Amino acid sequence: MGAVTESPYRLAWRVTEPLHAMIYFVPEAPERYAAFGLRPMDGYFASRGAAFGPVGPEIVTATFYNFNPARVARALPAAWSKASPEQLLAARLDAADAALTRGLGVEVVNGPEVAEAAVLARRAAEKAATLPHGRPLFAAHAALPWPDRPHLVLFHAQTLLREFRGDGHVAALLANGISGLDAIVMYEAAGASPAGFLRGSRGWSAEQWAQAEDDLRRSGLMDAEGKLTEAGVALRAHVEDRTDQVAEVAWREIGEDGCRRLAELTRPLSRTIVKGGLLNPMSLVTHSSRPNHLPEGDR
Repeated sequence: MGAVTESPYRLAWRVTEPLHAMIYFVPEAPERYAAFGLRPMDGYFASRGAAFGPVGPEIVTATFYNFNPARVARALPAAWSKASPEQLLAARLDAADAALTRGLGVEVVNGPEVAEAAVLARRAAEKAATLPHGRPLFAAHAALPWPDRPHLVLFHAQTLLREFRGDGHVAALLANGISGLDAIVMYEAAGASPAGFLRGSRGWSAEQWAQAEDDLRRSGLMDAEGKLTEAGVALRAHVEDRTDQVAEVAWREIGEDGCRRLAELTRPLSRTIVKGGLLNPMSLVTHSSRPNHLPEGDR
């Protein structure tokens, strides 16, 4: 059987994603949250959840999906006594500005490639904004004002497209009976994340993680060695395919050629980000002595 060809829509998302995802790993973000007295993970929950306003832990637990509710509750609503949602949204954007400028260089962020990529990504994101139904985390971010400078427009557009896809991913997980904890256990079992990283960063205990593994074994999705079975691999692939399908509506706004062009423009930018270490979770360990306070994974 020949290799499956990646669709231009998924290609555009995958290649451009590092320009958003870096915000979860660069030191510029926790530095700005620390200025308000927030620890790195508390700043993560508050800054990403700030689009909802000064909410409690329940809506963030629901929409972020794979975090231990108790971990979220340690951050919210306490964070709002130290900084307002507006302050944290501004801090996050300022961190993105500083990190992208550091990682790509002043000439690149002010160059024509970034400007063209920003126009294409914004078109797709604005199409997504007409379809907020069933996508609460996306809808909250879509209500935020657009930045002015092209590299921040590109960052914001990819933020919207990420959350648009992410909300669809949660729907696909729910429809297939996969809890947030099951999702990250399967993600690690598939070799997509370093062992132990997701359990620590998501706040799950060793006992909770082990129970999820036992449940997945009983379901025939994981084997005795902690690897996904054929059924587990197939289920993950099905969820990813469904996630891609419900996200395509935004990318179709710029068409297949527009998606290929966006990927062509952002591929060298994303490679620079990756090679520069801006997506390396361990880079935060040197900034914070608490390696368990690191974000992001299968959502």
